[in-house]
Amino acid sequence: MENKIISTGKLGFQMQVKNPFIACMHHQDAFPMGNDQMEPIVPSKEKPAGGEFDHDAPWRMYYGDTVPGFPVHPHRGFETVTVVLEGFVDHADGLGAMGRYGNGDVQWMTAGAGLQHSEMFPLLSKTQPNPMELFQIWINLPAKSKFVPPHYKMLWDEEIPVILHTDDKGGNTHIRLISGQYGQTESPEPNPDSWAGDRNNHVGIWLITMEPGAEFVIPGISSTLSRMLYYYAGNTIQIESTPLSSGYFSELAGGKSILLKNGEKTSKLLLLEGEPIQEPVAAYGPFVMNTQEEIIQAYDDYHKTQFGGWPWPQDGPVSPREKGRFALYENGREETPPQKE
Repeated sequence: MENKIISTGKLGFQMQVKNPFIACMHHQDAFPMGNDQMEPIVPSKEKPAGGEFDHDAPWRMYYGDTVPGFPVHPHRGFETVTVVLEGFVDHADGLGAMGRYGNGDVQWMTAGAGLQHSEMFPLLSKTQPNPMELFQIWINLPAKSKFVPPHYKMLWDEEIPVILHTDDKGGNTHIRLISGQYGQTESPEPNPDSWAGDRNNHVGIWLITMEPGAEFVIPGISSTLSRMLYYYAGNTIQIESTPLSSGYFSELAGGKSILLKNGEKTSKLLLLEGEPIQEPVAAYGPFVMNTQEEIIQAYDDYHKTQFGGWPWPQDGPVSPREKGRFALYENGREETPPQKE
């Protein structure tokens, strides 16, 4: 009989994933107040150097020199799904698109044949700290889709369904459905060439919040499904009868229903699941292909073409402080979040 819990392990900045996922990074930074340029206000001796990845530090500059974040860099052959729990991200890309999203918004970007983009973390408040927390999830593309045109879309916080499940004892669990289906509720449509775009691939990205004492069952789907549950905030839960502490993950059987019982504190979990892509994977740096030869070709193509170049005067452009949340697409169409009813 298949075990419901396959393995467990400790969470880190880069979390263990299973096919069809390539990577999942958890960024959590206690950024200080910002100045007029949305840079951190700290004495120079306390400012982390560019490229700082000390995960014991309260915050990082990553590769940003003035504003924290990830200035221009390329991708090919996969997708990024950036789930911002708190704080803001300024996006720009080589097609001329840009935007600002955060506080519950999700950006879904298909790199496809190749794209340069930047992801900066502007510190918008000049009077209070600027905490930030996000997950960036990399989903592989099948061979037939690795050279599709790049594409990105916004899943605004206001558009992402939140399902309330109340157990027999009155305990509440909230599920934010970024991708996948729960009961009769479906997530917004993923990008058109995504592995998640075919609902038969059962790609699920759920944010689960359980009130103290709540119980919730993750439904079984198929014996071939990959399923990982990340416990990133709380104290303890039980998976079936096995305790799990916050800061740990479990790989779970995809074909079995899984009972979660929360402890005495609110718990927050990320669920990633999906049918694996039954193809070889070659991944190196910012490229994910099927063979090592395709990785070498990706680097060669990037050096020759820069994947179309970079139209911005800065490596890490940020929008004006007062701009608010928006998405400007390559065709010139500008989008803002819908008004909540």
